[in-house]
Amino acid sequence: GVRDVMFLYEENRCSMTYMYEYPEYLKIKLPKKTARRYPAYELYLYGEGSYAEGNKNLLLTGIPVLFLPGNAGSYKQVRSLGSIALRKAEDIDFKYHFNFFSVNFNEELVALYGGSLQRQTKFVHECIKVILKLYRDQEFAPSSVAIVGHSMGGLVARALLTLKNFKPELINLLITQATPHIAPVMPLDNYLTDFYTAVNNHWILKAQDLRNLTTLSVTGGFRDYQVRSGLAFLPRLSQHDSALSVVSSAVPRAWASTDHLSIVWCKELILATIRAFFDLIDENTRQITEDPKKRMSVLNHHFVRHPAKTFEESPEALTVLTEAFMWTTVKASKWTYSVYNDSDGKYFVFPLASHRKSYSHVYCESSMLDTSSWIYGCMNTNSSMCLEAADLSWRAELLPTIKVVMLKLLDYPSFSHIVIQVPPAVGNKYTLGCEFFKDDSRTVQLPVTHLFSFGLSSSKILLNSTGLFYNVQLQHFNQIYQAFKIYIDSHCQSLKERKPSVYRLHIPWSYEDSITVVKVPSLAEISAKLQIARPHNDSSLPELNIYSSPDCHYEVVLKTSLTQILGQIVRFHAGAFPVYIVSNILLAYGGQLTTLRSTGQCSDFSLELVRTAKPYKIEPLIVIVFLQGFNWFREIWESLSLPEVDAAVLSSQDAWFPLVSLILFLFGTGIAYWSGVFFSTSLRLFSSLWLTLIRPTKLQKDELITPRTLCGMLSLALVSWTTCGAFAVLIIYLQYLFKPVHIFVTSVFHFQDSGHSKETSQNSSTHTVKAQISVDSIPETTQSPSKSKALGEAVNSLKMHITILYLFTWIVLLSLPSLIYWLKNLRYNVRLDPDPCKSTAIILVCILEILMNSSTSEVKSSKLLKIAAKVPLPLSVTMLAFGQMHLYRVPHFVTFSLLLHVLCCFV
Repeated sequence: GVRDVMFLYEENRCSMTYMYEYPEYLKIKLPKKTARRYPAYELYLYGEGSYAEGNKNLLLTGIPVLFLPGNAGSYKQVRSLGSIALRKAEDIDFKYHFNFFSVNFNEELVALYGGSLQRQTKFVHECIKVILKLYRDQEFAPSSVAIVGHSMGGLVARALLTLKNFKPELINLLITQATPHIAPVMPLDNYLTDFYTAVNNHWILKAQDLRNLTTLSVTGGFRDYQVRSGLAFLPRLSQHDSALSVVSSAVPRAWASTDHLSIVWCKELILATIRAFFDLIDENTRQITEDPKKRMSVLNHHFVRHPAKTFEESPEALTVLTEAFMWTTVKASKWTYSVYNDSDGKYFVFPLASHRKSYSHVYCESSMLDTSSWIYGCMNTNSSMCLEAADLSWRAELLPTIKVVMLKLLDYPSFSHIVIQVPPAVGNKYTLGCEFFKDDSRTVQLPVTHLFSFGLSSSKILLNSTGLFYNVQLQHFNQIYQAFKIYIDSHCQSLKERKPSVYRLHIPWSYEDSITVVKVPSLAEISAKLQIARPHNDSSLPELNIYSSPDCHYEVVLKTSLTQILGQIVRFHAGAFPVYIVSNILLAYGGQLTTLRSTGQCSDFSLELVRTAKPYKIEPLIVIVFLQGFNWFREIWESLSLPEVDAAVLSSQDAWFPLVSLILFLFGTGIAYWSGVFFSTSLRLFSSLWLTLIRPTKLQKDELITPRTLCGMLSLALVSWTTCGAFAVLIIYLQYLFKPVHIFVTSVFHFQDSGHSKETSQNSSTHTVKAQISVDSIPETTQSPSKSKALGEAVNSLKMHITILYLFTWIVLLSLPSLIYWLKNLRYNVRLDPDPCKSTAIILVCILEILMNSSTSEVKSSKLLKIAAKVPLPLSVTMLAFGQMHLYRVPHFVTFSLLLHVLCCFV
């Protein structure tokens, strides 16, 4: 599944964007108060060559666009947009042009640490005010700024509307690139989840106030494994229709999936964006139009359905056709025509009266991909020639190799003829085709194979007729955990050269189509999986559209793909892996405490994991999710003021099904087991190396609390309070790391120093090497009873400390983003504010300073051991219930379990 997500996607079909002149970034001077409040942030103006030179005095006359980089993103990523917009402006002699500004957020890790998102949002507000002041004395001064936000930059742009003193009219257009709008990819702190909640709630509650803001979200598709497209679709709002979400593979003239970074420089996508920007300009104000309807129609034109024509706001209803061309009447129901080096223009006229009774639709296609009109509807019934007709070219749709029109005859009762125009084609070669057909003759239904068929069975259909178009509806394909491989085998009657076939997988409830172009005859393989499940109020079916060659037959075979199903589970739930791994470790830790209580011996972590990590132990979670569907249970749950179960939220987003929890739990068990083996082996290997360098002290029992322990607690608590909690956690972790090393080295040395012969000493050296594999290899034989008991206690303590350290390793990993953020910003501020780890760090420091000096001898005689051994199981279930979408809660559960362990040392 991981391999499917990370490596098995389509090749990169994007072209790189290049600058024709050296890119320059002019730093904009900010007000002193703003610069002092945000010392790490800056604002730049992009330019190249003479254009950059002319802007150094900041006498700007263009249209302002602000680029916001995302997680660890650079302000220099604006260059692709800025450079192509500059070239486009040069083509029209700078009649209109855009000024691209970019914000430097110091490449902060805002996708992992949410503490600076509010600060970034306020800084962007200040930047907008500074930008608009630069145009204050111009003739066509702008009153708003268009924003392009990549990744988390798009979320920051949306958050502007949540600021109390922000005026919504300051932005009228927002384009986001691969922005996770719905939820954070990795919810590692509560500031991040709270920020998302505030932004999304505001957009839902204040939807009426957003009518004047047009928002476009472009996402990368399956190549982007960092932000899945389902997260990047804007929340569905029934109140307003000024938001649009598309996958880059469905964008006309791009038709390419992009990864998380290439979406910023993908030439095909950037060209579509810049074309849209220029079509959005109002000729009167020389700024982006204030008309929301025009903005949406432009975005639909360039990002949803391109008719292969240059955008026109109000195209003429009727077009005058020339008499100079030759007019030919075609009465056949199917017609193809090839043009090569033809100097004369022609019109082909298709009378509709004879076809209306027999056929329901007409389909026409042309491989001439220019922007001129080519198909018309005629209302003149008295002549074979019509000089005035309705332009149907606006009904066309552009595909990679052809432009097509599909018309339902009942929708055009006033039309008497369809007219196809063939302009003179000197030096050009292209083909046209039209056919009339009944909808049910070209629409076939293909039931998808069952989820558990594992690719052993297949669903097959043979398309024998020689039409230009087929529509294969995929029945029962509506959930995100379904994934299939579709094989299309084309057989042709002759070996002549023919146009390529186009296969489009069309998802009617979201703009996530994918297009494949293949030469025929051939065998093509298409992956069919969803980014968004079908809404409950929708009954439409996914479709495989086949734009075919007229003399070819097609066989379509569909099989379930197990690897892609696993890939979908990884794609939608990879963020929950740490929860399932730590849950498994907690279960093993509880098992070790249980064994210690019953036998007086601590068993190995791996043995306890095998014994305790049983999938049925997480059944309560599945039961809770099932019961959440009943109103009475939900009312009781809410009356107890319990938070919503994360799985129930995922279920409401159609991203959850019963087997997911089982698969993730088993996956977590596997990772916990093998990483545990690797972790303990690495520790023992390091211990063996340590033994060759340092002569250890004698085996002795440490006191739980000493002045040195208290001093360590206070100093690290102070570090946590005054600098960064994650830094204190890392220090205590490194300090604790030497505890099992110390026990291991001391135990081995204690055995070697017990007066054995040279042979025994050699044997113990062999045991030392073997000890890299198993703790039990520390020998306990041929010792006096007291020494043997001490050595046995040391082995038990070593096993327990390794498990505690393994648990603590995951806490360190989950707190690393805030530590990295703090280190990057250390020159601006010694203290991390806000600090998501501060309070947890102080508690953990106190716990681990005591646990460092503890041994199993104190714990196994404790009255609280029974409770401490039973608590990890309910904690694991609770963690799975409330931690999957809130990873920052995981350390709290582990801390509580370790706190009970500390109490066992005293009570």
